[in-house]
Amino acid sequence: MSHIVTFVANRQAGSLTAAEAKRAQDLAQGFELTWLEEGHAVEFAAPAAPDRAALAAALDHRQVDIFVTKSRGRRKAVLVADMDSTIVTAETLDELAAFAGLKEQIAGITQRAMNGELDFAAALRERVAMLKGLKLSALEATWAEIQFCPGARELVATMRAHGATAALVSGGFTFFTARVAAALGFDIHRSNELRDNGSELTGEVAEPILDKNAKLHTLEELAAKRGVKLAATLAVGDGANDLPMLAAAGLGIAYHPKPVVAAQVANCVQHTDLTALLFAQGYPASAFKTGE
Repeated sequence: MSHIVTFVANRQAGSLTAAEAKRAQDLAQGFELTWLEEGHAVEFAAPAAPDRAALAAALDHRQVDIFVTKSRGRRKAVLVADMDSTIVTAETLDELAAFAGLKEQIAGITQRAMNGELDFAAALRERVAMLKGLKLSALEATWAEIQFCPGARELVATMRAHGATAALVSGGFTFFTARVAAALGFDIHRSNELRDNGSELTGEVAEPILDKNAKLHTLEELAAKRGVKLAATLAVGDGANDLPMLAAAGLGIAYHPKPVVAAQVANCVQHTDLTALLFAQGYPASAFKTGE
């Protein structure tokens, strides 16, 4: 069997039943139905990549994320994750802008940039320039309000416990990526650097700006360092600047993606959380780690 189909159901919307899983398995001409977490996550082998719409139609449970992966090399050796709206729930630049009274205005630009409607680097420079004169204390205040996406801690801890390298690579800022990486146990973090004069932001960002190409390069670099092919990598993100790395990774998963990303990435988390990335690699819930 060349492919594995994995269903992960939203717990709050009810359990996924054995009858539903068997119906979908039969539709895909699959076998070896295995529960990764009873009532929540199940997988089966299939001779070819099945039609996702047909699988979804076979389920009575309407809040299920469907992943179709190659059967070989499912557990990945490298994880590269976006930060904003992927590992943390917010767009950190938008939250920082709130302390300048500019959240709505800057968030509008962010949304367009993340959907690929604006040049990422130009949009970043524009937004940062609007924050010139903002006190550095706003960075700490923003960090104090940041929350991690559900499953983020388990995703990083479980993959690292099984030998994977975990990298946080963001178009955001080192002030935040350093703290997120330390809190969750990422091996490395890369992002952009905000300029300041010791007390206030200068409205500038250090060049070169970390963009979509830099994210892809990091994925390629880490695979080379580990001595593995790109097929052994996992990338996750939500915005247009994540698309190149999502396309290149052995398993690219879009997390609650922007429309332009959802249209181009087949494996998406729309209904569940980041632990779905572990289920998609064949990890049972009993193998999850928290890192705490």
